[in-house]
Amino acid sequence: MRHVTAGGVALVLLQCGNGAVAFVGRQQPQQQQQMQQMHRRPQKSSASSSSDRRRRHGPSQQRQIQVPVQLKAADSNLEFFKPFLEKDFRLADEDIKPYAKLKMGSSDKVVNLFGLWTFVVSVLTGPLWAAVMYVLNAAYEADTDGQYLNKWDPNRAIYDGTGKVWSRVWLALTMSTPTLSGDVDRLREGQGACLYVANHASWLDIPVLCTVLDPVFKFIAKGELGKVPCIGQQLTGGKHIMINREDRKSQFLTFKEGLGWLKSGVPIMAFPEGQRSPDGRLIDFKGGIFSMAVKSKVPIVPISLSNTYAVMPGNSLFPVQPGAGKLHIHVHESIDTEGLSEAEIADKVRAALLSKMPECQHPIPVAAAADAVEVDASAEVPIGKTGGAGKTHSAAAEASPEAEITDAVLRADKKDAASEKKEAAVEKNEPERKDEKQVV
Repeated sequence: MRHVTAGGVALVLLQCGNGAVAFVGRQQPQQQQQMQQMHRRPQKSSASSSSDRRRRHGPSQQRQIQVPVQLKAADSNLEFFKPFLEKDFRLADEDIKPYAKLKMGSSDKVVNLFGLWTFVVSVLTGPLWAAVMYVLNAAYEADTDGQYLNKWDPNRAIYDGTGKVWSRVWLALTMSTPTLSGDVDRLREGQGACLYVANHASWLDIPVLCTVLDPVFKFIAKGELGKVPCIGQQLTGGKHIMINREDRKSQFLTFKEGLGWLKSGVPIMAFPEGQRSPDGRLIDFKGGIFSMAVKSKVPIVPISLSNTYAVMPGNSLFPVQPGAGKLHIHVHESIDTEGLSEAEIADKVRAALLSKMPECQHPIPVAAAADAVEVDASAEVPIGKTGGAGKTHSAAAEASPEAEITDAVLRADKKDAASEKKEAAVEKNEPERKDEKQVV
């Protein structure tokens, strides 16, 4: 809390008046000066420079991070923060220093002093965000003829923009603004219809993603999230894709809704794991979500999220530490789905995500443990798993939105096939009918 100054808060509020936080993903002035000095510093011989570093910094600080001049700003940002990506920022239970412990269902959620500060920020900013959404939603609903707001903003980009502004303000006030790298500029210029996919380890993933997905997009979310304050209001009012697990007809309509957004040029954001990782490590993908991209013939853009679990682990109700210098987003190049099976797409997405994630978020090798466990021959293998790529999904996938999309895809394909057979039969019988009319 002591790091939040009046000047910092004023800067955030002023920038939000222009619709964005200016310093999101940018380097601080001191960091920029350091990097400029590194580029302008005259080069010395390797022997003399090495001895100079030893004299200045001692044996523990012999390596300096040098950013090549030819790299883009986003890529140089990744090189500058490379040590942070390689470090494990997860806190042990005793290091979290919980201030309170709350019973939430079958598990306990801890809250420390930093978590209390994030709660205060949520209380101060949440009602204002909710009020703005209420006014905008009323304006959309009042335009029944579609002549005004619905005509200018049919995808409700203005409505979704309120959530992106709130996310940036909330992250800035909680000292958790992420750094960015990869194909960020192309993303903000407008990727067009595509499927964004990211690893899912924390509740913090959603506001973090909103700092980089500037163009309008739609989340695929569980229907239960519609009851969460502010977030549920954003999802329902922004016409995001909500899945009702108990209604099969609703699942099929949800799949068609997703295809409709993609055909209209609006990207979709989904988590292929189908649930939050229990320990922050990437888990197996659930079947279904990639079928939507294949059927719509749109590319897939993987996005690697780093250290969101370390900042807000699963056993905490709020973040337990600031995310500055820890949270990082890397936007990968798009993956063309044409000619690829769902399993092949899953393997490519998994490889891309892991390539820019910290080692502590990689799956633990299970080869040694597999020798001691009897494998059930009838068990189904989730897609995208290292060492195997089946097209079926396990019973655990049945509880995920993405798994339910698979069932909707299969039903849609069967329905299309039946329609094609019916049309073919009609065309086949058409000449016979003409002949009968001529005879009569």
